[in-house]
Amino acid sequence: MKIDPESTADLSVQIAQSIKDAIISGELPVDERLPSESELADQFDVSRSSVREALKRLAAQSLIRTQRGATGGAFVNHLKFENAYHQQITTSSLLLSMNEVSFETACEARFTLERACVPLAAQRRTADQLATMRAETFRQSQPGLTDEAFCASDVAFHRALVDGADNPVLSYQLAGAVEAMQPLMNMITFSARDRAKIVDLHTKIADALESHDAETCDQILNDLMHYTTELAHSVFAKRKKDK
Repeated sequence: MKIDPESTADLSVQIAQSIKDAIISGELPVDERLPSESELADQFDVSRSSVREALKRLAAQSLIRTQRGATGGAFVNHLKFENAYHQQITTSSLLLSMNEVSFETACEARFTLERACVPLAAQRRTADQLATMRAETFRQSQPGLTDEAFCASDVAFHRALVDGADNPVLSYQLAGAVEAMQPLMNMITFSARDRAKIVDLHTKIADALESHDAETCDQILNDLMHYTTELAHSVFAKRKKDK
């Protein structure tokens, strides 16, 4: 592990990247104890404060964990998909909030990725996941449900659909789409949408998955995508008119 002495990048960033590269390459395997702060400071020829900041960066990415005691120190973490969901969601949320992604682009990406899960979900969805989708659909049909609760239920419904594919890579990739992009879409379209129509579409999606009918489920998701886009266009048009 080394850093570029000619680089103008922050030292802690360079050190973190070097250690990260060593983890990715396998030079530092899972559960391997990293050298101490003083040893890393000597190795990189930097101050211990720079090393300490680099380790904080790695810990924030769940790449390392720290343990106290005589046998403690910093260790390479066993990263799981579930632990990485938060970073995926946070990054997607930031990109959307900074207007780096348009509504149309986010909508297209979210539904394209979600529809990729359908053939697998139609075959692999569990009874519990199907029950979750039914329960959320029932919840969405209840009068007096707040917009916030409806949006949360909407996310839970589609999270169950995605997880029904029983593929952790797809679930990880869809974490940002479902739990970051979808809430944004709901925030924009909630005032114009017809809840009964969404409940009807959700019911049909669950029916199709229960029947292992991937083709019908895909078509209904496509209908939901077009409906969501139409809602957004109507909201944006109204905002423009009201200005």
